[in-house]
Amino acid sequence: MSKLEGVCVPICTPFRDNGAALDIPAFEANIDSLIGNGVHIIAVNGGTGEFPFLSEPEKRRLAEVACKRVDGRARVIVQTSAIRTEDAVENSRHAEGVGADAVLVLPPYFEGPGEEGVRWHYEQVARAIKTPIMAYNIPVYTQFDITPEVFARFSEIDGVDYIKDSTADPSRIEKLAGQGAKVFCGCDFLNFFALVNGAAGLFTGSGNVAPAQIRRLWDLVQSKDYGEAEKVWRRLQPISRLLWTLPFNPVAKAGSDMTGRKVGPCRMPVPPLKAEEMKRVEAAVAALSA
Repeated sequence: MSKLEGVCVPICTPFRDNGAALDIPAFEANIDSLIGNGVHIIAVNGGTGEFPFLSEPEKRRLAEVACKRVDGRARVIVQTSAIRTEDAVENSRHAEGVGADAVLVLPPYFEGPGEEGVRWHYEQVARAIKTPIMAYNIPVYTQFDITPEVFARFSEIDGVDYIKDSTADPSRIEKLAGQGAKVFCGCDFLNFFALVNGAAGLFTGSGNVAPAQIRRLWDLVQSKDYGEAEKVWRRLQPISRLLWTLPFNPVAKAGSDMTGRKVGPCRMPVPPLKAEEMKRVEAAVAALSA
């Protein structure tokens, strides 16, 4: 299996009937649009996909549809986390069975275990599947921090090959990349910094809004054309920062709608943006073509 690298977009989940059901045709169309705009990897059931508000059958349906629709045109990562290790194992087996190229796994959260227990959790998932595992570090929600030192120990587990770091700490990207970790930056406003400091890829919600521009940023950094890359980055900065200023998912969905990939509002209990907030999204989207 080839390595994962490049631009990974955690795709928004479109709903119909005021959030009562998945909008599968819109989901498929958005997959096609993202791939057509150069995205290397589609991630399903991520935070930007509103996984806390999806049922287990819905998450499995989205994984199945995504892998079938992508059909080898890009890579697919399926987020398979669960508090119970047994559930994370079963979710990961399902993802592997439908063709995922990797699974994204959080440490057990909500009064979860320390390092020994988290390691055991990853070991059980790794023993159950052959598909690579990407550890998901977002300690603000899990209350467990996969530091570079901890990840060095976790990466001894056969199958734990990648880490998505969403700490918003630029030193983490440098340290992880410096010790040889295949790290994906999970903080949009650090995307340019992460690429020039050795990140293997970007796990970026703003890709729902500006996939072609982020792919262009990736290509320019890979060719070491940093001057042109900085120009692209300046146009991306407003939406990248806004995602981390206002509620993340409503901004990603509003921006996706504005740029042609219709997803509608978030599923309640996450309310839509207020009028003045929507104007800020419109300004950030306008900056992409300024």
